[in-house]
Amino acid sequence: MPRFAAIDVGSNALRLRVIEAAAPSQAGKGRLSQLKAEGPWKDLATLRSPVRLGAEVFLSGRLAPASVGQACNALREFRQEMDRWKVDAYRAIATSAVREAKNGGTLVERARREAGIELETIEGIEEARLITLAVTRRIHLGDKRALLVDVGGGSSELTVLERGETAFTMSLPLGTVRMLEGYLKGAKTVDRARERLIEEAIDRALGEALPQIGVVETLVGTGGNVDTLCEMCPAKGSSRGIDVAAAKALFKKLCAMSNAERRDEYQLRPDRADTIVPAAAIFLRLAAVLKMSTILAPGVGLAAGALEELVDKFFHVWDAAEEAERILEACARLGRHYHFDEKHARHVCRFATQLFDDLQQVHAFGERDRLLLRVAATLHDVGDYVHYSGHHKHSQYLIQHADIMGITPEERAIVSNIARYHRKGPPDPNHPGYRDLGKEARGKVRGLAGILRIADALDREHKQKIESVRAATDLSAGRVTLFLGGEGDRELEEWTVRAKASLWRDEYDLDVEIAKAEVPE
Repeated sequence: MPRFAAIDVGSNALRLRVIEAAAPSQAGKGRLSQLKAEGPWKDLATLRSPVRLGAEVFLSGRLAPASVGQACNALREFRQEMDRWKVDAYRAIATSAVREAKNGGTLVERARREAGIELETIEGIEEARLITLAVTRRIHLGDKRALLVDVGGGSSELTVLERGETAFTMSLPLGTVRMLEGYLKGAKTVDRARERLIEEAIDRALGEALPQIGVVETLVGTGGNVDTLCEMCPAKGSSRGIDVAAAKALFKKLCAMSNAERRDEYQLRPDRADTIVPAAAIFLRLAAVLKMSTILAPGVGLAAGALEELVDKFFHVWDAAEEAERILEACARLGRHYHFDEKHARHVCRFATQLFDDLQQVHAFGERDRLLLRVAATLHDVGDYVHYSGHHKHSQYLIQHADIMGITPEERAIVSNIARYHRKGPPDPNHPGYRDLGKEARGKVRGLAGILRIADALDREHKQKIESVRAATDLSAGRVTLFLGGEGDRELEEWTVRAKASLWRDEYDLDVEIAKAEVPE
């Protein structure tokens, strides 16, 4: 059977998990959450290296040279283990410590050079996506509104699921190592004053998120500390639940102990004996605010989510269409936040998608590029929220700084530029944002923005007078002909198409004409 590996370069430790997996069985078509959990998987190896990268980053903003060296040593060991098992595919992920470090790129480069590992630094929103995938594959939440909380060393990822769909997600700078370094450094025990300090820090971090979380029926926790708390304070009648009342009593005992006493009393690793206190504080505070008596602990995390996706994609059962719809729905939620014209956005997105498909032989972009165009088309006018004048530039800024689950930072930069160039001047190497893109990304922006301009022009008045569009290419004549369907006067739309087609014409040397006839059958 094929073998897979996931590497998690966290703020408190580095972890490797190697598995052997058969093709997943599919319980239902088109629903990622209906694929059989982990299955069947066989664990082959797990390694853990207690390198606390976050200890320096959260104080100085930089990874300490010694810690980088230790991390590289661990990654070399991981590489050897993966080679020993002849791994077919892997994903190596770095989270908040590397993400926030000014010299995080040093570790990424050294991992490639010294260990032969392609280390990917991901955002909190991607952490949340992978953890959500792992949780929904492991436990059935049904129609319950649930809050998923992953507490790591440097950050906490909060995700609200409603009927199995992501309704809200946020990454907070609230982590165990961050809290240790900021509030508990040098303290032998945690007295009441430090407890209050921790509680205030948690409340401050949760302040923005809690109003958006609202009422939930289930609280789900992930992370190594949660699994430990589950073993120490199991809920009655549940093999994967934490009894909050018991955890509260345990927390008081842990606070009164030194790290060494906790380690000896509860057989904890040294790097668990200190982090379990802030982790327990975070979950107990959430349980109190949300009035929960039990915290579910499914025993999965970031690595499990990465492996789920790796296995599905390897066996070609990953539902790309379902993933795209989830991403577009996240974009729609973002657009509603900025009070966008949803009818116009969906209309333009439909036109842009049809033009992309009809003009495939010209632009030769791939399926993922098609999705990026759809995202840009959905969000191209969100800048109106700031001001109509220059709204294309405001759209670029809002998209660039948005959290869109399922879109990488590099893809978000492309999307924001496509949206920026849906009107006004064409891409210019001197423009901020565009000048930072690589050659391939710039080509995508020019080609996809050329399509978006035409699609947007077809709904110039936001009245959906044009109902459909098809495009036919005649390369020998050097033109693209648009066939439009719909009733009523559309003179302004047709004029706008001709005016805004210049970017497409310059990029592909093809004129754009509008046919007299309706869309062909």
